[in-house]
Amino acid sequence: MPENRPITAAALSTAAPSLVLDEVGALVSRLYGIDGSVKSLAGERDQNCCIETADGTRYVVKISNPSEPVSVVDFQIAALDHIARVSPDQPVPRVVRTLSGRTRDTVALADGLQTTVRMLTYLDGVQIRETPRTAAQRRAMGTVLAKLNLALRDFTHPSAMHNLLWNVSAAHRLTAKLDGIVDASRRALAELFMSRFSDHVLPRLASVRAQVIHNDYHLYNVLVAPDDHERILGIIDFGDMLYAPLVGEVATAAAFHMTGNADPFEGPAQFVGAYHATLPLTEIEQEIITDLMATRHLITALISEWRAARYPENRAYIMRHNPAAWEALSQMAALSRNEARDRLLTEVRKG
Repeated sequence: MPENRPITAAALSTAAPSLVLDEVGALVSRLYGIDGSVKSLAGERDQNCCIETADGTRYVVKISNPSEPVSVVDFQIAALDHIARVSPDQPVPRVVRTLSGRTRDTVALADGLQTTVRMLTYLDGVQIRETPRTAAQRRAMGTVLAKLNLALRDFTHPSAMHNLLWNVSAAHRLTAKLDGIVDASRRALAELFMSRFSDHVLPRLASVRAQVIHNDYHLYNVLVAPDDHERILGIIDFGDMLYAPLVGEVATAAAFHMTGNADPFEGPAQFVGAYHATLPLTEIEQEIITDLMATRHLITALISEWRAARYPENRAYIMRHNPAAWEALSQMAALSRNEARDRLLTEVRKG
């Protein structure tokens, strides 16, 4: 059974490392024997860079937030290695070993702190957010996520249940952040969905399946072929992975499909229907999935508002999902729980 630790905000309260690119290049050369150009990649907690060699081969080097326990980094590495063993066709990055055969090493930061460095293969493809949304693409995303979850179903690790605020099943631990919402109408909206979570989801969580999940499967983290936007080439960013209710994985992913159609439930219903066809949801999971979809929007709003105030220099990245989250909560507040659930499960119930 995974180790149970209290949820803390340490990783979201500590600034990401900021090595200059020349330092990153020298670090990669020393540890991996790989030389190439270095460019920055976006990230919330860690420093991420792309290394491109003279022959065009690319890698991603990740310098962890100094608050991230090494055990959690090892958990993420072990999960990718597990997927590579049990389901090698999964479109996920591979862990690159150092010259000495290690899966990670350490790097000294400017303030004297030490943190973890690791490298992954770079996956080619176009982020889905840059492509037109289609029903076939949403269904492909649902199917691929279900297969990823099946690959992770038997994976365990001592640090799988680690400290992470981005966990819809622990949303009640963000209740204190409701007071940080300045706008009264938005605060009332957030309070409504926090109450809905506490009343309808929390009592049922002990009755649903739990396993290691990706927990951040959205339009930024799924890559498709440039010439075929329904063919998924990559799943990236396993930094929010943890042991949690499986239905929270599906709800989190479905939440990002509410935009782009006149009916905000059309896209999520297509996604959930395809997921269910590969990895069926139980009756209890079907009962609370829509509540958890709303909960994902709720924690997005709460965490992004808090972090944008704390790190204004990274505001654009932190707030990228914030407007859509508030819009989705407003749309869902106009419906009863039962009506929202029935609209989300349209394709599930067709089968």
